[in-house]
Amino acid sequence: MTLYLDLSALQSVPAANLNRDDLGSPKQVRYGNAPRIRVSSQSWKRVIRLGIEQDLGEKAARTRLVPAKVQRALENTGWPTELAAFAGAQVAASAGKKGIGTEAAGHTSVLLFLPEAAIDELAAVCSEHRPALEAAQGKKKPGQVLPPDKIEGILKRRTASISLLGRMLAELPDANVDGAAQVAHAFTTHAAEPQRDYFTAVDDWLGEAETGSGHLDTAEFSAGVFYRYATVNVADLLKNLDGDIKAARTVLSSFAEHFLLSLPQAKKNSTAPHTVPDLAYLAVREHRPLSLAAAFETPVTADQHGGFSHPSRQALDAYADNLNRLTGNHHRRFHGHTTINPTENHTGLGTAHDSFNQLIDAAIDAAVPTAQDQQ
Repeated sequence: MTLYLDLSALQSVPAANLNRDDLGSPKQVRYGNAPRIRVSSQSWKRVIRLGIEQDLGEKAARTRLVPAKVQRALENTGWPTELAAFAGAQVAASAGKKGIGTEAAGHTSVLLFLPEAAIDELAAVCSEHRPALEAAQGKKKPGQVLPPDKIEGILKRRTASISLLGRMLAELPDANVDGAAQVAHAFTTHAAEPQRDYFTAVDDWLGEAETGSGHLDTAEFSAGVFYRYATVNVADLLKNLDGDIKAARTVLSSFAEHFLLSLPQAKKNSTAPHTVPDLAYLAVREHRPLSLAAAFETPVTADQHGGFSHPSRQALDAYADNLNRLTGNHHRRFHGHTTINPTENHTGLGTAHDSFNQLIDAAIDAAVPTAQDQQ
């Protein structure tokens, strides 16, 4: 049976520009015929991934610089620059049946997603076949000098974050990993639009008689209460982790924690918008995941004090209550929440928990029981 861990959060973010479009403005979306501020899934997913890798000590890299990194690793061991550069290019050329294309700068034509430790492994393969590389260097069409099966085997290696978030590489189909996690674009629960900020910078060394600024410009920022959602296919995660229940519990726990506590880092030095969610709701469902985004198709309006946080929590609870009625509470093993105000009674959001950690632990126990729990 397929289980899904659903994660929802409401988070108030003050003046910030977490995720910019091509013109530098906060990204937007129109929903319920109202403009909303949006943060892309890719933006939040990256900072979640980096947090997971830090937790587990398994760093991975999404990069086009593998040939250059291999070249540098070989140079550090005393290889001549030209031979090291040829070896780095051969890592790409020898991958799979047709190789991976490289561009003028020596970068691969596509992004690769691989463990950082793979660079040393690829350099070791080059060292093992150095005589062949020296013999082929300078040939107009050297072909695949390194053993394709070894290179492909290294590029196919996975870390926990790759198993969780997936990998697609058309040039090496066997290296593809179907990601277990899906992350939605965050959007404000209420109507919101970017605002402009006119700013100046003072030149500290101007003379006393000189006036004016050293620099002036305008920037855009936004503020609002965001609805955030993600889901993890537990069966797919277990499959990608070769059935390792302990590893799956660790990865899910880390993902849930960083989903709740991470924040995209754009413009952080000038805005420092380091908030955490006002409310978190986790559910373990059978058959299919359920987002609660439609709770905000009608934009939330401010309460009598002017805020959006409390009415957003009320709207989410009311929608969840109606959704529970529609589904008859079927195909749900667990649901619970924690909120900034412990006196609030959110009956549609399951059992109340005191902290994020307690909520996460309860959800993980329902999603991936230990062998002892199953007995």
